[in-house]
Amino acid sequence: MSPSNLMTGGVRALVAKWVLVLALLTGLSFAHPDVKYPPRNVVEKGVKSPRSRPLARFNDLVARGADEASTSDTVLVDTRAPLECFQVAEPVLTPQGPAFRDGVSAPTADPASTEAACTVVLMEHSFANSYGAPFVGNYTPPDCEFDHVVINFTVLVRGRQFDRTGVMYLGDTEVWRTSTAEPTSYGIRWVWLKDMTPYTSLWKAPQTLIFDLENIVDDTYTGILNTTLTATFFTSSVAAAEGRAPADLIIPISERTGSTGEPSQFTYPSQNATNTVSFPRNVNRAVFTVDVKAQGDEEFWWSNVPQSAIHTFEADYGIYPGYSPFREVQILIDGQLAGVDWPFPVIYTGGVVPQLHRPIVGIEAFDIKEHEIDITPWLPLLCDGAEHTFTIQVVGLDDDGSSSATLSTTTDNEWYITGKIFLWLDDEGSITTGEPPAPYASDPTIVFSQRITQNATGGNDTVDYTIAVTRTLSISAYVKTQGGEGTATWSQSLSYSNNGGVYAAGFDNINTFAITGADAATGLDASYSASYSYPLYCGSSAAYSPEGNLTLRADLNQSSRREVRGASVFPTGLEAFLAGDDAPAFRGSVLSTSRNGTALYERPGDNSYSTGYGETRQVFTLAGLTGDDDDGAAAATELYYRDVSAFNDTVVGNLVVLEGQVVTNVTQV
Repeated sequence: MSPSNLMTGGVRALVAKWVLVLALLTGLSFAHPDVKYPPRNVVEKGVKSPRSRPLARFNDLVARGADEASTSDTVLVDTRAPLECFQVAEPVLTPQGPAFRDGVSAPTADPASTEAACTVVLMEHSFANSYGAPFVGNYTPPDCEFDHVVINFTVLVRGRQFDRTGVMYLGDTEVWRTSTAEPTSYGIRWVWLKDMTPYTSLWKAPQTLIFDLENIVDDTYTGILNTTLTATFFTSSVAAAEGRAPADLIIPISERTGSTGEPSQFTYPSQNATNTVSFPRNVNRAVFTVDVKAQGDEEFWWSNVPQSAIHTFEADYGIYPGYSPFREVQILIDGQLAGVDWPFPVIYTGGVVPQLHRPIVGIEAFDIKEHEIDITPWLPLLCDGAEHTFTIQVVGLDDDGSSSATLSTTTDNEWYITGKIFLWLDDEGSITTGEPPAPYASDPTIVFSQRITQNATGGNDTVDYTIAVTRTLSISAYVKTQGGEGTATWSQSLSYSNNGGVYAAGFDNINTFAITGADAATGLDASYSASYSYPLYCGSSAAYSPEGNLTLRADLNQSSRREVRGASVFPTGLEAFLAGDDAPAFRGSVLSTSRNGTALYERPGDNSYSTGYGETRQVFTLAGLTGDDDDGAAAATELYYRDVSAFNDTVVGNLVVLEGQVVTNVTQV
């Protein structure tokens, strides 16, 4: 990359300034004439409504609301093109080189592959009443050479529908978890490209492909999800991290019902998420990955109240979901803690206020990421030829109502859970040996306080709470493989905080939430480290009058930053930039994004119309880590940057910079 191609900070600031000015002017011109920034407490609160979870309890009323305001009996045919929805993310590697996640190839002079690629249609299916009826098909490896796989998932839906969960399996192994966007009356469309190269060992063999996308279609929920799923297979010069190929073997930790054409996820806590597994004896590296999705009373777990406070607003609002706004996913091997995941708080497209998520969906909404836990220190135990148990469980906090809390043994309903074990193998006949692991995992340190206040009539009015949790974990073992021997270590250090509150007798919520963590695997011939932070602020209010008038409003600010070095199981984002003879060498990657939104929804009790607004801005950066700077920190080279804004379903600002070149700087209306 030549210096002339680089965008300087000053130029970027100037461009961004004009993007924001244009976004504001365009947004104002497209606002509904009755939409203002109304004062708070438009509708009197204090009337008890049916029990449901916070931030989603009124979704059914919103879904049943009128799609368009109407003052006559004339039926008009809406001829508008479907709205293009999207998740902001880094480009993905394709045979043509970097491609944006909507399938459009990025401008590049170097294709990623000089060999012929082959594309296979895996699924063309419309999901209507599909609860308990997943798509089931037979996959046969294509007749072409490949070491990379990218899928393309395209969806078209119109009408009225909730956000739905989709899970893709190859046999018993979950390979992708996604969710859908909520449609408009005239339709929405989205495309998602995903790098599936980590599952190469599965793609090389025939599989039963199961795609579970549970949907309901009736007189109210009319949106049918029309989907197409393809896979493109190709070879590329892009090397895997540290020269390591994808895993030789993948063992699912799941319900294992794929042979009957059923999804293989556990439903927790009603099911015990445990498998008994026997390892091959020639493993030289093992990584456990876990995928969880919260539903029901756990969907907004990050806004749940302390367990002692769940009945605080029962007289006015109803019973709140509990076990606190903290969650820990635990991985146990033979009953011993092997690692944890403090999950990223994914907010789906119906979450909080639906207008926050159209057309820009939330972080990870289309692609829920999995957490990696290196279990190589356990190989001397796991390669002994015997069977061993792997368990996944989710816990929150129990508390005394004032100043003390401990880890709970369960959560509310419910979590969808699967896991996988990625294994790299030595030559057949080799046996991995060593000493049993020496885990060090003390109980987390938990600081908790809570205060409840009453109003003038003696009823509960507010709950304020402060929660801080820290945990450290380290597991080491002497491991001897065919390729060498030494001490393998897995360590984690995590910190959590949440200053939250529930006000107005349960109708207003505030959460100031943050997770930071650092994971590291060292020893033998593979190393890996990840550091991450997930701050979130959400302030929301709901007003529901005796006449059924509903007002929802929210401010939502969410960020994610993740730095990865070494032998990651999953793509780091660098893959799309490593093709070509003069591709740079990077030591790691940094993905950073922030998303800020404000939304309002109003609907009268007779459901004759609905109105509102939503505005969202998201900034996203991918950088490659190079050498250290003068302060000893790794220097970063920006590879991809996007600053995009939307107002009332319309993209009003969109700046994209790819390797220093402005790709687009337009205002769309």
